[in-house]
Amino acid sequence: MNIIEERTFEITSKLEKEKANLSLLTERLQKSSQITKGIDTILNTFEERLSRLQDTILPVYNDTENLQKSQQNIDRTLVLLDNVISYYNVSSEVESVIEKGPGEGGIELEEYLHSLNRLAKAQNYFIKQNPQSVELENVRTLFDKGSDKLNSEFKTILDKYNTPMLPVVLLDLINFDDTGTKDSKTPPVQIPEHSKAYLIKIATWLLDNNRDEYLTVYGKVRGAVLQRSLTMLRNHQKSVSGGSVHGVASSPMLRPKFQNRHEATRKPSTRRLHHALERKANRMFLKASQTFEHSTGLNLGTRRASSHLDPSYNGEEYDNEQEMENYLICVVALHKLMQIEQSLIKGIIAPTHQPRVFELIVREAMDTIVQDGENIVSRAKKCISRHDFGTVLVVFPILKQLRALKPEFERTVEECDLNVKAKFDAILGMLHSTGSKALEDFIESLRSDSVTQLPSDGTVHELTSNVIMFLEQLLDYTDTIGIVLAQDANYAKQLERLKASDHNKALLGLYIKKVLVQLNHTLLSKSEQYGDAALKAIFRLNNNNYVLKSLQRSSLLELYLISEPKCEEYYYNSIQEHKKAYSQSWGKLLNYIWCDDSPINLLHGDKLRDKDRAIIKEKFAGFNKEIEDIAKVQRGYSIPDVELRESIKRDNKELVIPKYNAFYNMYAGVQFTKNPEKYIKHKPDEVSAVIDRFFDVAA
Repeated sequence: MNIIEERTFEITSKLEKEKANLSLLTERLQKSSQITKGIDTILNTFEERLSRLQDTILPVYNDTENLQKSQQNIDRTLVLLDNVISYYNVSSEVESVIEKGPGEGGIELEEYLHSLNRLAKAQNYFIKQNPQSVELENVRTLFDKGSDKLNSEFKTILDKYNTPMLPVVLLDLINFDDTGTKDSKTPPVQIPEHSKAYLIKIATWLLDNNRDEYLTVYGKVRGAVLQRSLTMLRNHQKSVSGGSVHGVASSPMLRPKFQNRHEATRKPSTRRLHHALERKANRMFLKASQTFEHSTGLNLGTRRASSHLDPSYNGEEYDNEQEMENYLICVVALHKLMQIEQSLIKGIIAPTHQPRVFELIVREAMDTIVQDGENIVSRAKKCISRHDFGTVLVVFPILKQLRALKPEFERTVEECDLNVKAKFDAILGMLHSTGSKALEDFIESLRSDSVTQLPSDGTVHELTSNVIMFLEQLLDYTDTIGIVLAQDANYAKQLERLKASDHNKALLGLYIKKVLVQLNHTLLSKSEQYGDAALKAIFRLNNNNYVLKSLQRSSLLELYLISEPKCEEYYYNSIQEHKKAYSQSWGKLLNYIWCDDSPINLLHGDKLRDKDRAIIKEKFAGFNKEIEDIAKVQRGYSIPDVELRESIKRDNKELVIPKYNAFYNMYAGVQFTKNPEKYIKHKPDEVSAVIDRFFDVAA
């Protein structure tokens, strides 16, 4: 019972509590609803007030914005009006500046350029806005005048520093480069840095304003400087040399050139001068020998003059040598001057215009060099036409050195106008073709040699010595001549068959073979003019021996062996054949002293018959006459080579003395005559002494 009551009381308590909570919640909901309605009323009121504010402020804002835009437009209009007014006033404002001009005694460059820029802007304005305006003409005239003065100032600055380089300085510069030292010698300053910066500012403004006259001005002024430098060098070379090669060699500024090139080292003029002096010495010896012959009647056995290779001395060899040296020096000097100008042009002239301007700078100097080259080639061709091949050799050292210079030259002009490189290539082409023609015409001259006069003593023909001398001089230019010959299809075809490691040596070897083969044919043909078979053999012996010895004492043999491995064997065989032909001249004499046909009764000791005595007398008389005639004739023969001369004498003794000794022993003691001294004139040792005096004009 109590439990039920407690439970009922508990439930009733909870019910009362929940009712109280429900009543509180209802009350709070009512308050929340009232607050919501109040906020809604406030928001509606704010919205109404905001709407009224927008309606009031927006027109004011718009009006303010329009006023600001109007103000900005007015400001811009005023600025534009000021600019326009300044365009109309610029002529009068800058006229005094333009009249004074830039530079010394004038206006500072920056101020002057500023004035020109103002004129440029005014000109552009009037062209676009009012092309019919009178003011446009005023501005344009003043602008052109100012631009012209700026161009003049550019030229004035260039002219101020247009002093050509002194010859001694230029020679020292190129000589220093040729020493091969790592340190480079700084060339003289052409234009000071501050003046160069001044020129750069002017050039930049002129180019930006389409006034490119300064490009031509720069090219002509610097070109004139380069040309004058080259001309002064040429005049210096002529004055120092005094018309003689020795003057160049003795110049303190001129050291050996091209010592570090691709081919063998060469001192200026040394080898060619040696040959030139040798030729002069030969001429002096010829003259002296002729004088000796006239005064004594004796023949020294000298060589006779030939129509080609060695003309009468008139100083032409030295002139050509001098011309070659001067030309090479000028070419190297031009290259050095081009390098200096190429360095100077950077910065002053825009890169896009540098090739054209550089071509203008070097045009006259290159034309001069080309003309000089053409003159050398022209004279070389004249020498070729008159068969003066010793003089035409000047072409090869020039071609050699220019080919050595070509890589450096091409690096210098690689970014320049192609005409510059084309001119250099034209020089090489002319020299190449002339050298090729000289080599071929030399062989043709041997084939068609018209000189019929032969040395009366059978000595070495001057044609032979000149040919050897010519070939020896070619050795200095093996690589150059190899390149020239390689262009000939015939030589190229023969070269393929040789399979040589050094093509240039092989090609020159082929040329040497061709020359010597033709020389041999020519000499054999000429020798047919001799009526004396012995003299003909001596002539052939001398020439073959001279060629062989000349080959052996020089590098010619090394090259000849490449093209003809058996060349030495050929000459040795030829010498033996000619010795055999010469020995036949003793045939008639030997017929008198043969013992095989001796009278039988003499062999058995019987008394001589008259017929037998007559035969013995005839043999001794015939022998005496023959040995005297042969001695008289062959004393006048000439064999310049001592070894060959002694060899021929030894062969003569071996051929004659044993037979004559047997003949003498057999008949000298026989009573075949009452006057033995009339017939027995020579003992065997005396015959040997007679033979020893052969080939000796003084014996």
